[in-house]
Amino acid sequence: MQFKGRTVAAFILLTMAASTLVTLTVADRFIAIESDGTTARAASSESSGHDELSEKELQKLNTVLGLIENKYFREVDRTKVLDGAVNGMMEALGDPYSVYMKKEVAKHFSESIEGSFTGIGAGVQMKDGKITVESAIKDSPAERAGVLPNDILLSVNGEKLDGLSLNDAVAKIRGPKGSKVKLVIQRAGMTQPLQLTIVRDDIDYETVYARMRDGGIGVIEIRQFSLNTGERFEEELTKLEKQGMKALIIDVRGNPGGVLPVVVSVAQPFVPKGEPIVQVEDKDGHREKTVSAGSGKKYPIAVLMNKGSASASEVLAGALKEEAHATLVGETSFGKGTVQVSYDKAMSDGSLVKMTIAKWLTPLGNWVHEKGLKPDVEVLPPDYYTVARMSKEATLQPDTINENTRSLQIMLAGLGYTIDRKDGYYSQQTVLSVKAFQKKAELPVTGSADKATAEKVEEALVAKIRDEKNDTQLLKAVGVLQQKLASGQ
Repeated sequence: MQFKGRTVAAFILLTMAASTLVTLTVADRFIAIESDGTTARAASSESSGHDELSEKELQKLNTVLGLIENKYFREVDRTKVLDGAVNGMMEALGDPYSVYMKKEVAKHFSESIEGSFTGIGAGVQMKDGKITVESAIKDSPAERAGVLPNDILLSVNGEKLDGLSLNDAVAKIRGPKGSKVKLVIQRAGMTQPLQLTIVRDDIDYETVYARMRDGGIGVIEIRQFSLNTGERFEEELTKLEKQGMKALIIDVRGNPGGVLPVVVSVAQPFVPKGEPIVQVEDKDGHREKTVSAGSGKKYPIAVLMNKGSASASEVLAGALKEEAHATLVGETSFGKGTVQVSYDKAMSDGSLVKMTIAKWLTPLGNWVHEKGLKPDVEVLPPDYYTVARMSKEATLQPDTINENTRSLQIMLAGLGYTIDRKDGYYSQQTVLSVKAFQKKAELPVTGSADKATAEKVEEALVAKIRDEKNDTQLLKAVGVLQQKLASGQ
């Protein structure tokens, strides 16, 4: 996750179940999309008899349960054992997006779809047996702390996560607003684990932000596809068009996905009537196309995306690229090409099963799973956008090696100070740059980076990142649209 409030990634709403926001989350009332673009209600909970356990299978489970209750050397919680059995069935699928959620986790999941929840603002999945971050919500505590996609969570508040189920890991990370959670993170390319302290907070309910730039170029940022996102997008798009918008940038950087019919409603105005927006393919290879009822827009469009743009964000980007001639700008997206349905009524006790029921394809039949969508115009962010924040637990001293020093060096370089290395060794040049920063920030000039210095460095860097003049990806998208307008495209 990046420092950036605007361009951060996909995701532990950890206030909801892991892996939910980055999935193409489909509540059971949105189980499928018909070819005319309408939604079909799930057949809910009542399954036909042939799906039930056979007498032999049921006997096997009852035998194990009986042995546990009668022979195990300690008293057991029957509910916990049964939850473990269901959890094991889902884990046996080997699919990080198919999970069982106990009542409390399911409640948080429902809140996240509605766009309101409390947590650290990230999403995780079980990947190769490791609790792995998919992305972080923009302006969330996790994003501000520097959590990134593919970070592996090793421990929470000193408790190791190795061997825990996804639900149990999420339960340890969740907590009330204002409370702190200490994470130890393993990140590719770093020799030592990162230690981050994050304060849980309310995650922003608003999902759509819009503004008009000079030259008639509108920008609409979509942070996730919650149930109200379609209506909010339509409102903001109408406002921009009434202001004389000539071209549009849709920013889905760090957007982890959401509800399928919602992203369809967002794409529809731009895709000509009768053309496909998305295809959903079941296990038998049968495909259902969702076609547009819109008329198509005449102005040029660019979609801003990064590696935290997942699932529903990729549906939108793929549809607009292939059917609305949009230009994709930024980084290759996350690569999440499956559709999940949440079955809550089927469980009857408040718990929920979220299961992959199909894969989705772009209008031309491309499957982005584990590959992502490649941008037409690649713009990689500078290294200081994704640098991990410093722990500030100890003063950084010259002639030492530390991952926090590496972060300090990257930040100082991003702020324009001379740095001779970014490997974590506190060199003499690092001392000089720290002194120069301390003098400018009116701090004691020591050359060592104490807590006050680290905080001021981070504040200065956040201010730079949030200044739109420094957003290289956005500026490139603006340039692309300006060229199109100039050439009459």
